[in-house]
Amino acid sequence: MLIINNLSKSYDNSNIKAVDNINLTIKPGEIFGFLGPNGAGKTTTIKMIVGLLKPDGGRISLSGIDIWENPLDAKSKISYVPDNPEVYDKLKGMEYLNFIADMYGISKELRLGKIKYYTELFKINDVLGDTIGSYSHGMKQKIVLTSALLNEPELFILDEPMVGLDPKSTYNLKEIMRKMCDEGSIVFFSTHVLEVAEKLCDRIAIINKGKIITIGTMEELRAHAKERESLENIFLELTE
Repeated sequence: MLIINNLSKSYDNSNIKAVDNINLTIKPGEIFGFLGPNGAGKTTTIKMIVGLLKPDGGRISLSGIDIWENPLDAKSKISYVPDNPEVYDKLKGMEYLNFIADMYGISKELRLGKIKYYTELFKINDVLGDTIGSYSHGMKQKIVLTSALLNEPELFILDEPMVGLDPKSTYNLKEIMRKMCDEGSIVFFSTHVLEVAEKLCDRIAIINKGKIITIGTMEELRAHAKERESLENIFLELTE
């Protein structure tokens, strides 16, 4: 279970809060959508969950492990795909995947099967011998996704994961996300593609100006909104 209590973060040298005292509880088996306008606090929240930004206040725990008190234990259970894939451009694709597998302590026998499966699924198996610097944005996104899936994480966090992906890869990723949750993992992702969130997510939270303004299933969100036809209508009503 992912539990976020009273999480806050201010901008540097400012009293303006990027994240303002938010609380979330997400259970194993959930695909959880985290939506909001640009600058609402989505990426800041995600970076605090994965340990890249230290909160000003609050607590984050995963399966009872405090993210900041026991960072190595917590991070061993998390995989993160950022909105902009930052990869070691001078490494070859296979070198990068082996590097990530080494960090997580995945055996050579186990990693080879996973690398073969995911790189064939995302159709990048034929470029693993090329340097990542020669990859397109979409190919870099796929190599990062592959590396994040090697660990079979308890918490899979994705920030705008569909950007740059072709339709087939987007479909495959959605299938992977659902399968992971069926097996007891948590998938936490932000997206501006509201149609995807509406169809895929078990629950959705909308953040605006650093505050959670609504949270629930699509049925619960519709019940509390005047514009009940689609998530897009609900989102626009609540954020504008």
